[in-house]
Amino acid sequence: MGKVVIIEYGAGNLFSVETAVRRLGYEVACSADAEVIRAADKVIFPGVGQAAAAMRQLKESGLDTVISSLRVPVLGICLGMQLMCEASDEGNTDGLGIFPVRVRKFGSESKVPHMGWNGIRELRSPLFTGVNEGERVYFVHSYYVPVCENTIATCDYQREFSAAIRKDNFWGCQFHPEKSAETGARILENFLKW
Repeated sequence: MGKVVIIEYGAGNLFSVETAVRRLGYEVACSADAEVIRAADKVIFPGVGQAAAAMRQLKESGLDTVISSLRVPVLGICLGMQLMCEASDEGNTDGLGIFPVRVRKFGSESKVPHMGWNGIRELRSPLFTGVNEGERVYFVHSYYVPVCENTIATCDYQREFSAAIRKDNFWGCQFHPEKSAETGARILENFLKW
């Protein structure tokens, strides 16, 4: 099945991601060690928190360059997905630059964060094999990735935004597959089987 590594960099609840991966029958390790991450067959890059603080932690540990150089499938979740973008309005933060798009802040016209279950549409990736248009997944975020050339799924909250993105071996989910019941488990398994 291959070794799955979850990047541990002090930004997020890794336990729920680790539990979801184990539940699917995969061996998984949480690590901040560059060599362990480079030796993985699949890498998950989760994140909860503030973009500038998270990028600072990645740079201090050297993990920013490790993540960008990975050639195995990488899945960014929530803040992890946003940090893989070029930059973020949150703290005017430079990201890893994998996706050439800027993360934007939701406007004041609706309640933020966007929190709870919402449908995903325009599913354009094997990541969504067995997932139907409009199936609901769990979101919690105040910033979003605009729809762009890398968008493989959309969601609507105030405006249409990228629910998921992909470029080469890098995928990102704005929602939390580990908290999205059967639909999330299917998406996670599709990634792990890639």
